[in-house]
Amino acid sequence: MKLWSGRFQKETDELVNDFNQSISFDHRLYKQDIQGSKAHADMLASCGIISQEDNAAIQAGLSGILEDVEAGKVEFTTDNEDIHMNVETILTARIGDAGKRLHTARSRNDQVAVDFRMYVRQAITDLIPEILNLQQALVEQAEQHQETVMPGYTHLQRAQPITFAHHLMAYANMLCRDVTRLEDCLERMNECPLGSGALAGTTYPINRHMTASALGFAKGPMMNSLDGVSDRDYALEVMSDLSILMMHLSRFSEEVIAWCSWEFKFIELDDAYSTGSSIMPQKKNPDVAELVRGKTGRVYGDLMSLLTTMKGLPLAYNKDMQEDKEPVFDALDTVGMCLPVFTGMISTMKVLPDNMASAANKGFINATDCADYLTKKGMPFRDAYTVTGALVYHCTQTGKTLEQLTLDELKEISPLFGEDVFDALNMLNCAFQRNSFGGPAKAETTRQIEYIKSFIAAHSAQ
Repeated sequence: MKLWSGRFQKETDELVNDFNQSISFDHRLYKQDIQGSKAHADMLASCGIISQEDNAAIQAGLSGILEDVEAGKVEFTTDNEDIHMNVETILTARIGDAGKRLHTARSRNDQVAVDFRMYVRQAITDLIPEILNLQQALVEQAEQHQETVMPGYTHLQRAQPITFAHHLMAYANMLCRDVTRLEDCLERMNECPLGSGALAGTTYPINRHMTASALGFAKGPMMNSLDGVSDRDYALEVMSDLSILMMHLSRFSEEVIAWCSWEFKFIELDDAYSTGSSIMPQKKNPDVAELVRGKTGRVYGDLMSLLTTMKGLPLAYNKDMQEDKEPVFDALDTVGMCLPVFTGMISTMKVLPDNMASAANKGFINATDCADYLTKKGMPFRDAYTVTGALVYHCTQTGKTLEQLTLDELKEISPLFGEDVFDALNMLNCAFQRNSFGGPAKAETTRQIEYIKSFIAAHSAQ
């Protein structure tokens, strides 16, 4: 018999049973369910609602179930429809009437709310170190390439000279925001719904602060019982945070895919993080980056799924909310799979500085530096801009770059040019002269690298 079968005169239709069950996916909440039940039973005994003897039997029984589940000795059934009813049924079968007293002053509504919240909290805690590992890989690559000149791009057109270290630090800073967003989510969700009951609390003299403390919810119990059972903001927030994180990884993937093509050849991916073609023996494909880019849409879909589910629900709990777990599980699993393999790809990739320098030497990306040179000699910037544009046109007609022009050719355009112009047009100098805060100058990339190192250390300790 189902635990809720008292009011019913018929067995549940098998199709309904299969349709209604959630044990096929919420079984992964077993540890949180047992942990929450143990805290609830301790509180009931402390408040005199159940006896200490019943509590001792419940505690021992739940510990035994946990051990057996982790040893693969427990088989959950769809007849008991969800993880909560499975655990309670097994417990009652093992310890008798004491097991039947566990659900006093509790509903599955607040039970699933606390289980799911604890699961998400742990998953976020596990993901943050993976992001920090990726930042560490970026730091290690950047430290080797502070003098590796490459073109920076706007509109996917070569724009200005930067260093590869500068480029990598842009992604490292994005990941800082991803970490702190997840930490903010942890802070906001760190309150306990247990004790909210079905929606209106309970008539029993429970101690919600006791269970909140026992389960590690630093902010204590949730303030409103209706909100306690119906809130899934934290699930939406974590999926939003993960979507932004995946967007960052997808943008990076797009560049990795371009960089390792023959058209760019800025990097070469390690064989261990590449795949081949079934028909073209010369191929070395960036499948890791392509899959990360592809899986980004999957995480977006998970977010939109739950947003759509929640948008029309009245208070308090509705069975629609059973649809919260699969998208959250999928998003967490997907990001958890992407991060370590992406980190491995970045840490093992081979950078090809000569090819980056060759690309930097084409496209007149030191044109702004030429205009700045003339401005520093006294020419108004807009005039310097026009003069440099004329030089670029001259170069396109003669097949030269700006730094290949002779001093005589330069002086024909403006007498302000002197021998020092060639230092000003050197690509590495162009990058290093951009020493404004956050720029590609070596002193600045060093500062940025040290900042990321400090960030990693500070957030690893939390």
